[in-house]
Amino acid sequence: MAKIMRIERSRPALQTRKKVAAYARISMETERLHHSLSAQISYYSSLIQNTPGWQYAGVFVDDGISGTGIAKRDGFQSMVQAADNGEIDIILTKSIQRFARNTVDLLNTVRHLRDIGVEVRFEKEHISTMTGDGELMLTILASFAQEESRSISDNVRWGIRKRMKKGIPNGRVRAYGYRWEGDELVIVPEEAAVVRRIFQNFLDGKSRRQTEKEFAAEGIRTRNGKRWQDSNIKMVLTNITYTGNLLLMKEYISDPITKKHKKNGGELTQYYVEGTHPAIIDKETFDLVQAEMRRRKEQGEIPRTRYASCFKDKIKCPACGLYYQHTTRYGHAEYWLCCSHSYLHKPCGIGGSLNQNNLKQTCAVVLGLDQFDEDVFLDKVEFICVPKRNVLEFHLKDGMVVTKECPNTGRKDHWTPEYKAWWMERRRILQKEGEKE
Repeated sequence: MAKIMRIERSRPALQTRKKVAAYARISMETERLHHSLSAQISYYSSLIQNTPGWQYAGVFVDDGISGTGIAKRDGFQSMVQAADNGEIDIILTKSIQRFARNTVDLLNTVRHLRDIGVEVRFEKEHISTMTGDGELMLTILASFAQEESRSISDNVRWGIRKRMKKGIPNGRVRAYGYRWEGDELVIVPEEAAVVRRIFQNFLDGKSRRQTEKEFAAEGIRTRNGKRWQDSNIKMVLTNITYTGNLLLMKEYISDPITKKHKKNGGELTQYYVEGTHPAIIDKETFDLVQAEMRRRKEQGEIPRTRYASCFKDKIKCPACGLYYQHTTRYGHAEYWLCCSHSYLHKPCGIGGSLNQNNLKQTCAVVLGLDQFDEDVFLDKVEFICVPKRNVLEFHLKDGMVVTKECPNTGRKDHWTPEYKAWWMERRRILQKEGEKE
């Protein structure tokens, strides 16, 4: 009997629609018209939705962002994240320049997308990352795109320098104490008062930290409502804009690809333009502040205090060349300490501190006085050198040099009746808490 074979009819598999997205970008450096971006969005939206077998997965956009980096391009990052989540199969883009001008960023991104099965198509260059020669062509063309970006950047910088030579700044200067009214930089009176106080405090001998504490106590805030910090105060003190003049080319972009800003330390020509706007601080005051800042940096001392002003700039460390500065311990004992140790936190090797009372007594003995006298000290002593721990070398104005030991009474100074009473009370509390446990 003949056998009958049953054959099942195979049904063709349903074709899966490709999830297609597009990426569009314009750079405000080169494209001023926003309709260029709108045109790209409309074009890709229509193309994807009208192509059989394609499923619309969105158009990702970066408006006014440079293509030399991808870190700050939110649309680009969202697109890559969507691809990682399996929401995209194909990415369409106009050209390599629209996608990325940085060769390394471009290749790293397309390799990552290819590894997860996502194809990128560059329309202008007719390149697909899924073809065999796709990466080779991308590498070659991306290098050209990167060099084109460098060329554009060089042209932009040339234009900026040309304007600066004419005294025209690149953009609008932002400085606390001023605001823009049209094309004019005008003074904000209440902020200008704060600026003048910062300068005056510094010339009065106060440190930036002291001004910071004053402002915090009085509730004086920056324009953004934040507390004044040492760094903000330094920026005010060093900003020549407050003199009514402008210094152009303070910073520059060292690499057009990374967009890294660098402080101009003389690598490029700077341009000084006088009388561009009203002054808050006169030039003489500004110059005095700059000189005082240099002096403090070189000598490493802190400003004059009310405790022992006659010793300021008088006690010198021969090891590091810096002056001794005033400090207090335990809330009451006054000392003088080498600035390398107390301020710069770099002990110079001699070490030790000078108790102020002992210092005055030693000075009185050297000068032949029954008790210390500031006026006599200033009249007769040129400076004091500390060659080794607790030894003072007095250099007098008449040319004599007198060496005298300054007693070290640190423990005695520490263990005052008040401190002893506080310590006993603290010890009693600690013992009581220990008994409870």
